[in-house]
Amino acid sequence: MAYRTLNPFTEQTLEVFEEHTDAQVEAAMAKADAVFRSDWSQGDIQPRLAVLKALAERLTENRDSLARTIAEEMGKPLAQGQGEIDLCAGIAAYYAEKAADLLKPQKIDSALGEAWVEFHPIGVLLAVEPWNFPIYQLIRVVAPAIAVGNPVMFKHAGIVPRCAARFEALVREAGAPDGCVTNLYVSSDKVAELIGDDRIQGVALTGSEGAGAKVSARASEMLKKSTLELGGSDVFVVLDDADIEKAVAAGVEGRLSNAGQVCTGSKRFIVQKAVADAFTRGFVQGMKDAVVGDPLDEATVLGPLSSEDALKTLTGQVEEAVKHGAEAVIGGKPADRTGFFYEPTVLTGVTRDNPAFHQEFFGPVAQVFVVEDDDAVVELANDSRFGLGGSIFAGDTARARRLASRIETGMVFINTTTTSSPELPFGGVKRSGFGRELGDVGIKEFVNRKLVVVSAD
Repeated sequence: MAYRTLNPFTEQTLEVFEEHTDAQVEAAMAKADAVFRSDWSQGDIQPRLAVLKALAERLTENRDSLARTIAEEMGKPLAQGQGEIDLCAGIAAYYAEKAADLLKPQKIDSALGEAWVEFHPIGVLLAVEPWNFPIYQLIRVVAPAIAVGNPVMFKHAGIVPRCAARFEALVREAGAPDGCVTNLYVSSDKVAELIGDDRIQGVALTGSEGAGAKVSARASEMLKKSTLELGGSDVFVVLDDADIEKAVAAGVEGRLSNAGQVCTGSKRFIVQKAVADAFTRGFVQGMKDAVVGDPLDEATVLGPLSSEDALKTLTGQVEEAVKHGAEAVIGGKPADRTGFFYEPTVLTGVTRDNPAFHQEFFGPVAQVFVVEDDDAVVELANDSRFGLGGSIFAGDTARARRLASRIETGMVFINTTTTSSPELPFGGVKRSGFGRELGDVGIKEFVNRKLVVVSAD
């Protein structure tokens, strides 16, 4: 299998990367395992934190060129790619500053005597990551792993090989030893084989339900911990006392950002009846007004989908939804232009017996539902096999807090779209996966929580 950079705006192949051989993978594994057994992983944390600080600086210095690489490989508009790199630099800087405190031994009151829990690295991690945030998805795993002392080998998505190579190079430029972070161009079959290697001690995956099921099953078979961040069909709730203008602007951004290819993108818009007409009218107009075009043009809001396969999948989903009774108020088809573009689309009339009701739409397609009251909001929000994130727009934040506690997701944001920040744990429930990345919780997912007790006798 060859990895390929195919520009989704021009539909032209830019570069091809050959798959790593078994011998190359074994050599990389040996280096990673050697790093784990060295002073780099087992010794003082400060040299590792220095690398994270330097990595944050390298990311900032390379912000524009990285954003351009992202745009050329998967179509993300330049400004959005720059924002992704800013977030990545912030994550590296956060752990550079906070990790020493986060990983301090924790004392435990015990009648047996003095007791505490220490946090130690467990070994080499394998990360399997998607294309939609090519650098951010990597830094979420790699930054805390560096702080802890776990080397990381990662298999990135086949359509972003340049991003994968550039990230590995930046980590090395920041001062990490060879083997600390390794980019692998390998197949899914090779991933299953690697999970079975005794030197791999943990697996992190962000991707589809299908990939998550296979990877977690294989990790469980080998008695290894895994974390999964899978799909989402996040709700965007608009209550009858919400600031409609603010909700409309946030809703358009939440659905069109990254061409709608965001696990935590706003997808199911649940609007209370009293404000449904006003919100829907503004939302539809905002979707129509979005500037569609070249992701390298700073004016572009909506770029192409990442690949021809992504376009075909989304087209089929919308056609099936309409066939089963949904109405496309706007859009509903691929754009008539070069590139893998899909028109901004708003679907109404999606009933529970429509396949669309249960699916994740990974593209600029919104579903709008109208409900009567707060209980109906919760019932519809929770009627999903997914449980990643969600947003509530309300005037009365106390009311919104009560609803947030009732919605079955890993994250809820009030009066803002679902977002990410270094200190906030990221993850979901149900078929959206398990485990958390970022924050205090994320750095402790792959550690040996070692208990030490000194007897009082």
